[in-house]
Amino acid sequence: MKLHEEIDERLREFILSQPMFFVATAPSDVDGHVNVSPKGLAGSLAVLGPHRVAYADYGGSGAETIAHLRDNGRIVLMFCAFTGPPNIVRLHGHGRVHLPPDPGFGPLMAAIGEQAGAEPLPGLRTVIEVEVNRVTDSCGYAVPFMTYEQDRDLLPQFWSRKSPDQTVEYWTKRNATSIDGLPAVDPGSIPPPAG
Repeated sequence: MKLHEEIDERLREFILSQPMFFVATAPSDVDGHVNVSPKGLAGSLAVLGPHRVAYADYGGSGAETIAHLRDNGRIVLMFCAFTGPPNIVRLHGHGRVHLPPDPGFGPLMAAIGEQAGAEPLPGLRTVIEVEVNRVTDSCGYAVPFMTYEQDRDLLPQFWSRKSPDQTVEYWTKRNATSIDGLPAVDPGSIPPPAG
């Protein structure tokens, strides 16, 4: 394993070329559940500086990352090379959740969109910003070769079929708390998407 002072240009290129990454968080309570989530969708992540990244967080069946970040802020992002030379990059840091009404939400989404050259997809819930305090890469010798075909379009399709009221209802039922009961998404704090 090699410890880096920052996300340099080589690491930035590697990170942005991966079609998916993993996010891990944990609650403060030692009996709480650790969470690891795969993240995909092209253009959803941006490297904003040598110690800063952000990604678009789309609504899903849970909200563990949001709950854990509100609890203690600890987060790690992991990027694996499934093609080319083996490599694993981990970005440890402190994460912040930005809801659509927050002042940082718009500028962060603009930065993500500008870097990725893409507009946000239906179902955008929050933006997760990470102040990175530890950057490492390691061999990845056991990571298999896999071929990327394309992003699935099921999540954007799912959200595009929901009205603003149905979206708020979904967030209320599925995203209000973590599996350990920690507060996550307060549907009242997020304006419903334009219908």
